[in-house]
Amino acid sequence: MLYHLIQLGIAFVLSLPIALNREMKHKGAGLRTFPLVSIASCAFMLVGMDTYDGSNPEARIMYAIITGVGFIGGGAIFKDDSSVKGTATAASLWNTAAIGISVAYARYEIAIVLAVVNFLILQFSEPFKVTVRPK
Repeated sequence: MLYHLIQLGIAFVLSLPIALNREMKHKGAGLRTFPLVSIASCAFMLVGMDTYDGSNPEARIMYAIITGVGFIGGGAIFKDDSSVKGTATAASLWNTAAIGISVAYARYEIAIVLAVVNFLILQFSEPFKVTVRPK
């Protein structure tokens, strides 16, 4: 039980910088959503790894997480006549699920790289963003 609590705690902590960035920039998903996606993805994988034998059932769980979080991310994207918003949040949600899955498999190096790169992109890329508006 302690092992699983530690795994879930790591998934939670790695999602916090991304969540704080979205919260501070007043984006739709934030401090509640990102940690929940990360720990839920980690939990689904941990349960699957403990319950099923072999890589095929685990792969099916991973596919379901990828698809389900993609669906959630799709809800974060808003389009109007002149712009599309929320794509970075949607991609970050997907990435946060990958963090949770990586932690479940004890691939901390992958989870840390995903968390750091996601945070750095969200934090520092906005000045370079080009807004294209249709005529």
